[in-house]
Amino acid sequence: MTSPATTLTDRYVWAAARTLPENQREEFGRELRERIGDEVDARRGSGAASDDAEFAVLTELGDPAALAATYLDRPLHLIGPRYYLTWKRLVTMLLAIVLPIAVGGVLLAQALAGAPVGEVFGSAFSIAFSLAVQLAFWPTLVFAIIERNPGSGPVDRWTPEHLPTIPDDGRAGRLGDLIASLVFLGLFAAVIIWQGYGAPVMNPLGESIPFLDPDLWSFWIPWFLVLIGLEMVFASAIYAWGWNWWLAALNLLLNVAFAVPALWLFTTGQLVNPEFLDAVGWPWGEAGGIVTTIIVFAVIAVSVWDVVDGVIKTVRRRGGSALTIGRI
Repeated sequence: MTSPATTLTDRYVWAAARTLPENQREEFGRELRERIGDEVDARRGSGAASDDAEFAVLTELGDPAALAATYLDRPLHLIGPRYYLTWKRLVTMLLAIVLPIAVGGVLLAQALAGAPVGEVFGSAFSIAFSLAVQLAFWPTLVFAIIERNPGSGPVDRWTPEHLPTIPDDGRAGRLGDLIASLVFLGLFAAVIIWQGYGAPVMNPLGESIPFLDPDLWSFWIPWFLVLIGLEMVFASAIYAWGWNWWLAALNLLLNVAFAVPALWLFTTGQLVNPEFLDAVGWPWGEAGGIVTTIIVFAVIAVSVWDVVDGVIKTVRRRGGSALTIGRI
């Protein structure tokens, strides 16, 4: 949530100062605010309305990221100063969205195909490296060609309408999410443990039949319980620091670490205890393929949405929109 009282000047100063080292932001922000105020006052003295004067001054100053780079004497010359920021935003967006989805798809496809674990992660790493190179190379080549075209004009004329809103970094709004996450994860872990010892389904001898295959206790059930513990730590980190790109990347890794082995175990018949299915008379026969497909797609959809939601929350927290990931 952002304060309705924030002005364009507040948003401009914040957007420019955040790209500087922490120890330089206060002085830079104060000097920039004074500069904007002086120029706005000069325009108002010439008869311009306050809002129009502010808008015109910020438009003349240009992109806050470019202004901050000038302040640091940090030239934007990888492509050329005219197109550098646009190139950077595009490549950042491609790497943040396309790369994780593609790698996750490769991991899932290899796991469902029954490939060995080493081959699964080897293929994923190879695809990730190759795709990252392609996503960076081709936009760079296109922008380099455009840069050397004398007739090309600016790709993106910056105006104050592009300014991000200033995020509220308070924890109050995240407390409910933390409590809900910890309660859900705690119950999930408890159910996994309980089903192995106190499931209500009994065999003819009166013994509980666990839902999950008991053989999974040798590795996979402890694996999932550890992941649940890590998810609790992750939820606490979100509460403490809010979303950022490191936590968004960790969210992707946690989803892959949980969904890929879970789907592999499920589709290969190693997840659910066959004795449990026989006892409850589950109609795996003709309905088995349909049920399996629905469950697989549901798990994939939930995992992908959780990753995308983390990216969106990171973008919004840093003051942008889902369509301007590279701008922030």
